[in-house]
Amino acid sequence: MLFGKKNETTRVSDADAAAAARATAVDASRPQRKGHPTPKRREAEAANRRPLVGGTAGKSPEDKARVRAERAKIREGMTRGEEKYLLARDRGPERRYLRDAVDVRWNTGEVLLPAMILVLAISLVPMDWARNYAFLAAYGLMIFGILDAWLLVRRTKKRFTAEFGHEPGRGSAWYVVLRSFQMRGSRVPRAAVDRGSELHRR
Repeated sequence: MLFGKKNETTRVSDADAAAAARATAVDASRPQRKGHPTPKRREAEAANRRPLVGGTAGKSPEDKARVRAERAKIREGMTRGEEKYLLARDRGPERRYLRDAVDVRWNTGEVLLPAMILVLAISLVPMDWARNYAFLAAYGLMIFGILDAWLLVRRTKKRFTAEFGHEPGRGSAWYVVLRSFQMRGSRVPRAAVDRGSELHRR
């Protein structure tokens, strides 16, 4: 009887162990839990941001010099408008055409920054009439700049459609307006056409 009970106990233990093994077995056909919470969108976007060239923390002086040279090369390429160095928003013949449409003309928006600096200087003059005229001129210039940008967008859209056979893509109007309000020397990529030249596809 003693041996019989012992054998029965052994069989029960073996059955329990087999059942536990089946319960903990991984089913490859079912998706497994990640074991950690899903990151928030802001955290995921921050993790995906990568510099064009790696950082210099923990690098040797030679590596740091090489990284600086590579960054300078990228900046120069972007300034010159080399396609492989440009951001995605600036690439392609269509974006190049939109930039040229701004660069071939004088834009009221590009003189707004110097004008505002001048208005700020005049506002320090202790004469009410000078300040009043300066502010009136500044507001008038801003209104004229907005009107000029609107006309530029309409004209560029018409010429773009005639050149490419379709209307410019989404965001093109804002792209043109922002460039028209930048001073010519600070535009990136730099202007590749002269003012007053004929606008054509490059």
